[in-house]
Amino acid sequence: MNANRLSLSNVFSVVLLLGLLGMTARPATDPDLWWHLRAGQMIVATGHVPHSDSFSFTRDGQAWVAHEWLSEVVFYELWKYGGAAALIVFSAMVTTAGFLLLYLRCLARGGMRHWAAAATVFGALAAAPCWGVRPQMFTFTLASLLLWLLETGEDRPRILLWIPPLFLLWLNLHAGFALGPALLLAYGAGLILETAFGNTPWPEARPIVIRVLLLLLACLVLVPFNPSGAQLYRYPLDTLRSPGMRSLIGEWFSPDFHSMLYLPFMLLWLAVLTVLAGSRSRPRGRVMLPLLVTAFAALDAVRHIPIFVLVASPVIAAALSVPSASSALSQRTSDLSRRRPLFNRAVVILIAVFALLRWVNLARGQQAHEAEQFPEKAVAFLRAGRYPEKVFVYYDWGGYAIWKLYPEYRVFVDGRADLYGDELLRQFQTAVHLQTGWREVLDAWKVETVLVPPSCALAQALVLDPEWHVAFSDSQAILLLRRHRAV
Repeated sequence: MNANRLSLSNVFSVVLLLGLLGMTARPATDPDLWWHLRAGQMIVATGHVPHSDSFSFTRDGQAWVAHEWLSEVVFYELWKYGGAAALIVFSAMVTTAGFLLLYLRCLARGGMRHWAAAATVFGALAAAPCWGVRPQMFTFTLASLLLWLLETGEDRPRILLWIPPLFLLWLNLHAGFALGPALLLAYGAGLILETAFGNTPWPEARPIVIRVLLLLLACLVLVPFNPSGAQLYRYPLDTLRSPGMRSLIGEWFSPDFHSMLYLPFMLLWLAVLTVLAGSRSRPRGRVMLPLLVTAFAALDAVRHIPIFVLVASPVIAAALSVPSASSALSQRTSDLSRRRPLFNRAVVILIAVFALLRWVNLARGQQAHEAEQFPEKAVAFLRAGRYPEKVFVYYDWGGYAIWKLYPEYRVFVDGRADLYGDELLRQFQTAVHLQTGWREVLDAWKVETVLVPPSCALAQALVLDPEWHVAFSDSQAILLLRRHRAV
């Protein structure tokens, strides 16, 4: 009995868990992490969620919707007590939880364990460009939990009562909470389509539709239960309509299929098309409509790929599972498993070592990763002296500057694109790319300190400008000051 405790079915689950814990770990270097940490520190210190900006000089005192306040508190507390290592491990665990729920849904669709595991890992590879130490991981996992609750609730309706409290937590963690009502709506509309095409009798579908509509209404009613109140009704829509965010933030770009980074996503898309074209039985409307919506959303913006993975992977797993062949394979491999318990244990131990070494290496390499992506030495130079406090800093470095330099220095812009708005983001691009009117932007905001990459067009122009001089320069960054204001 004890010798066979690690059966093949258990090995699949344990190996998947440990493998994902290693695969999903990323260094704590997301550009927005730093201002999240500073905001979390402020909330913990004051006991209040900020409603106006104080980190920048361009939007100082203006309204700011801190929609990720709870994530920021969690991140800061983890950083305070465990440093980058705690953030790396925690984010990997949150992301892995989302994939394990996906694995359970693949199994529930009739998928055999090996195909369910394969579909889950394949989906994890497709979603890899979005992994990181960031609040968006909460949205991924909570969306995965929502879908699991919805599908499980078809047979166990009482479990759906967990969705409103889940949504209340979600809307205080990340603005991606808007995906909750969207998925509920797509699920309910797909179910209605099933009845319209005669695939599901209305008496059978009606109670499910009513429950979904009640859940949708409950979620919409709960939206104001956050520190920003009813502003969150329009916040996600304003974000989606922002041209400035789509022009500056890489995850809002469409996936570039010329890059190997998005090859797994392209293969996932092709696998879905193959499954839909070759399957004798089409997925039900409650599956098909969310699949179509999330598929086109993922083609529109990289940040939506993980949500598409949550919907597409169970469809692929169900199609790959052929009952007769899969059952025979399962029986043969189970017999093999019983004859090789030591092999099963060895596999589990090796994957556990892989995950642990991955965490340790990322934690040890954190400082090197920071120095590679952010202007560590230039920021240290600023901290050591007294220079003009208005810093025109490169967009991806804005959050880092807030974490390292606030309150002595304030930035022009940072990753909070929603705060700055399209007009100010256009001004930033005008200056950094030397477009017509770039000098007027610097003069109008009385910019006296510029911190950008040496290759930046603005840096090359100011190096040749007699009104500016280089205060610090290395391969990562260049710091320029106005001569007549230099200290």
